[in-house]
Amino acid sequence: MAFVVTQACIDVKDRSCIQVCPADCLYEGERMMYINPEQCINCGACEPVCPTEAIRFDEEVEGEDEIFLDINAQFFEALGPVKGGRKMGKIEHDADYVSELPRA
Repeated sequence: MAFVVTQACIDVKDRSCIQVCPADCLYEGERMMYINPEQCINCGACEPVCPTEAIRFDEEVEGEDEIFLDINAQFFEALGPVKGGRKMGKIEHDADYVSELPRA
């Protein structure tokens, strides 16, 4: 995985990242966006357009956001094969950790 969506995206989901991703690897869950680690091509196009700075290069993720390295991958384990975030649209699902967080 090269890029990961962190906690700053929860209950915000600006969606700018989806529009600029050439690999179509960003998916909209119920409460946040997720990057498919199998599809990400490490281009970095999504990072500068995120208004909450929730998207970070995996080696730069620190502290309480480190759990989101696994959370992004776990989101896709429950889905099975995927065809691209723009094609799938909003998915009524989140990783368990995100689902269990109190709403803002």
